[in-house]
Amino acid sequence: MYVLAVIEHHTRRIRILDATGHPTAAWVTQAARNLVMDLEDAGCRARFLIRDRDGKFPELFDVVLADAGIRVVLTGVRLPRMNAVMERWVRTCRRELLDRTLVWNQRHLLDALREFETFYNQHRPHQGIANARLLKPLPSAITKPNQIAHLNIRRRQRPGGIINEYEHAA
Repeated sequence: MYVLAVIEHHTRRIRILDATGHPTAAWVTQAARNLVMDLEDAGCRARFLIRDRDGKFPELFDVVLADAGIRVVLTGVRLPRMNAVMERWVRTCRRELLDRTLVWNQRHLLDALREFETFYNQHRPHQGIANARLLKPLPSAITKPNQIAHLNIRRRQRPGGIINEYEHAA
């Protein structure tokens, strides 16, 4: 299965666009159109899209993004660090989700990836960004010693118990 995903470099927010067993030029172009519509609906403004030189990206893919004001930047040949943020997410997704999941079909893969996307964007702490979660504010600091003794922490399991989330109960 091939997964098309994009990541915002400054926030590390991931967006899963689609997955398929047989990527075609039409599929990739439609995913670009969907991305442009999603960005417009979210009120986001992207200036650049860094992508690799894979032959699965047709010229129309770049045209769709250029019409939306997004400049496509191709990664350099043999320069893996040029797209390191996305490569890091791929490794994280593989290690934390896909290596522990038996994927049955495309729908199951997309369901698991969407759940991981929510976990990654809303709960998982990101050490490079002050250990913050992407879509939630930083929690207030614990300043009193008696607060530590009364931490009411709840565990919630994500995709079938593969990932555990821990939060303070309100």
